[in-house]
Amino acid sequence: MNRRKFPGLSGATARVATCYPNVTLDQTSLSQSQKLVAEVLKGMQGLPQQKNMLLGYPINMATPPEEFFSWRKELFAVGLNQFGFNNVGSPYAHSHVPFNSHLFEKELINRFGAVYGFSSGNIWGFLTNSGTDSNMHGLYMGRTILKNQTGEIPKIYFTREAHYSIQILTDLLNLEWVIVGTDRDGSMDIDDLERQLKANPNHPALVVATIGTTFKGAIDSIDGIQAKLKGRTSYLHLDAALFGGYLPYTQFAADLLHEIPDQGTEKKVKRYDSIAVSCHKFFGFPSPAGLFITTRENFEIFLTQFGQIHDPEYILQIPGTITCSRDAVKPAEFYFFSSESAFIKHAADAESMLNNTTYLLKEMMTHYSYLQPVRANRQSNTIYFRKPSDSVVNRYSLAVMGVEIDRERVPYVHVVVMPHASKEILDQFLTDLGKKEG
Repeated sequence: MNRRKFPGLSGATARVATCYPNVTLDQTSLSQSQKLVAEVLKGMQGLPQQKNMLLGYPINMATPPEEFFSWRKELFAVGLNQFGFNNVGSPYAHSHVPFNSHLFEKELINRFGAVYGFSSGNIWGFLTNSGTDSNMHGLYMGRTILKNQTGEIPKIYFTREAHYSIQILTDLLNLEWVIVGTDRDGSMDIDDLERQLKANPNHPALVVATIGTTFKGAIDSIDGIQAKLKGRTSYLHLDAALFGGYLPYTQFAADLLHEIPDQGTEKKVKRYDSIAVSCHKFFGFPSPAGLFITTRENFEIFLTQFGQIHDPEYILQIPGTITCSRDAVKPAEFYFFSSESAFIKHAADAESMLNNTTYLLKEMMTHYSYLQPVRANRQSNTIYFRKPSDSVVNRYSLAVMGVEIDRERVPYVHVVVMPHASKEILDQFLTDLGKKEG
């Protein structure tokens, strides 16, 4: 290419116009690359047949119903996934850019907010990129509100059983952490929390309660924590990545209610400040995403401080979100999982899942008691036990972790019974547990 291909351009303009990356693709390398891609795709062809064998991680591998893919086509027809939609800003505020799915996002947050017992008209949130992203916003909001209330940076309290993202985010937000001990089942030791709070009287408390710990499936007591926080300036965030998806559709729904009646009065008692729930775990949304839900009241306090950090005037609102440009496709797609029929399916999946967990524990106690299987509580879909043979670990992608037993680290694994883990799959797993390697 030369200047003659740009008629009318001269001087500096012509020089700029003729500058471009001089890339020559090597045909041999290109051919090898294409072969590699073909081999990778060929190797992935068997994955759909293997997906139900994934038992070690909390991902629902069940394929969504046909109606979900029909909904995707409806969204595609209006441009979503065809060109640049963007959910920048709060879904509860007017967006100057019309290419967004804020209305879907706001409605699904309102629906799930009601599921978790938030008062109508006092709900705020958005769909995040993941459970970690939801946790990040909860911790950032808590730190900002507490610092505004007291002038002091809070200390953050959580257990070693909490998801590793909490440690990462603690470091990212430059917070001083306080590790709280755990009870035998892996849940937060409320008495130790009280001791740790008393040891740090001059700092507000940002507490993370895990509703379904990563490995053992333990549940930190929301009400127990609140009892120890009484009279203390605090913010309580729930990391309910997995259990938060299914508990509202079970007999344990009250465990996650944001507000409960104050006995003897007509008032309601707030139990926590914000909650994070993953969309790709129990719900089976085929892409990482998360719910972040808090009160409108918390958000407005936070927004006042957030606006002092940055007020992006050109988007005509203070967004109140850490992420600026946000995915508009995911909220519109996940809206499908917030319908009345979807809630009915969630309830059926939750019941089946917990029944299958009970079944697995009973069978393991009957036939493999030497593996010392444990279920932390009736709400849990997780069974953890001593590590079996490598062939079983590898076939079912079991997560291996050291568990302290009598002051010794012992290798354990866990099975997380997700909706795709049918009795047939669990029976196959139980059979393979009895086989000897080699």
